[in-house]
Amino acid sequence: MTSARPSVSAALTEPTVRVRPGWTAAVVLANVGVFAAWLGPIQVLLAKQSEAVAPGNKEFVFGLVTGIGAAVSVVANPAFGAISDRTASRYGRRVPWVLAGAVGAAVGLFVLSGARVIGLMLLGWCLMQLFGNALLAAATAVVPDRVPVAQRGAVGGWVAISQVLGALVGTALAAAFDNYTLGYIACAAFLLLSVVPYLLRSHDTRLATRPPFVLGQFLRGFWIDPRQYPDFGWAWLTRFLFNVGNALGTLYLFYYLQDKVGIEDPDTGVLVLTAIYSLCVLVTAISVGGWSDRIARRKVFVTASGWVMAIAGVVLALWPTWPGAIVGAVILGSGFGVYLSVDFALLTQVLPNARDRAKDLGMINIANSLPQVLAPAIAAPIVKHLGGYPVLYFLASFVTVLAGVLVTRIRSVN
Repeated sequence: MTSARPSVSAALTEPTVRVRPGWTAAVVLANVGVFAAWLGPIQVLLAKQSEAVAPGNKEFVFGLVTGIGAAVSVVANPAFGAISDRTASRYGRRVPWVLAGAVGAAVGLFVLSGARVIGLMLLGWCLMQLFGNALLAAATAVVPDRVPVAQRGAVGGWVAISQVLGALVGTALAAAFDNYTLGYIACAAFLLLSVVPYLLRSHDTRLATRPPFVLGQFLRGFWIDPRQYPDFGWAWLTRFLFNVGNALGTLYLFYYLQDKVGIEDPDTGVLVLTAIYSLCVLVTAISVGGWSDRIARRKVFVTASGWVMAIAGVVLALWPTWPGAIVGAVILGSGFGVYLSVDFALLTQVLPNARDRAKDLGMINIANSLPQVLAPAIAAPIVKHLGGYPVLYFLASFVTVLAGVLVTRIRSVN
């Protein structure tokens, strides 16, 4: 692990030196690892495990475990982000938490691999969420730490696709084994290996001294007044709405294929759709992220992505067949790739200050995690009692359109 010379000013100033492809690749791989460890379980393993543990009440158990785990995530991401901002390790602010997060999350996955009761499922998934968010908070903050604004669309595109690449890798690992025990172990092993390149070549900038700790000030720092920082407030709200729409549309994909579309092998179905979706995200995230850098515009792309994602929801609602699911995956992936790359670059440009980058991005990441708490509570009664999957996907479409419209309220970014 490599460290730079201690310098408070270097750690807190806006970066101006363009990052190299090898550094970007290491950051992307670490993100792929943590998202594989998250999304392999969410897409396949937790659903299969819930069915094995409570076959007559699988939707409730799945929603309970994912919802409580997401609640842990809501607290863990900004908390570890704030701790990371204050870390004065010889290896930098971010490296210790990338390492600790990977190890702790792997422990959580190992607990899940042997869980045969709901209590152990909750324990393992909460550990995974706790330490996975420590890793993610640090790995997300390295972008505004190291990447100049003029390069963030392109780098943000690569970092953004780590979420869908992680979904693809995690789903492939989960579907490669007949039982969920081996799937969890495979995800844990991949996570541990994925952070090694970043740990070896991070060049993380050190803080020379740790800022003084005042508990009241530390706690007050988690509230970012939207009246004082309105663009940050609008960015948070639109991120939240996009993720609500995405969570509503993807949370029950396994059961949608199994119960509505009626395919015989929903494991493989989820893998195929995830692969198609990931390819589309890859193409649009990389191409549009660079395009956004060249013309120095962000909002128009985010708004357009909301409409495209809404079309995917309509297709899934009205055409519940295997061909319809494929078309929906293509459209959703194309729209979500644009959103992920450009919105991430936009977010880094509305952070209140450089000292609290990881904490502030952690607050933004609540907008990623909180929908995972709310979506099961919204989706389960809709699927079972209030109109089923068509209503669920129409609602997801409405929410993504609303998010795309509201992003225009951000004033400091074009």
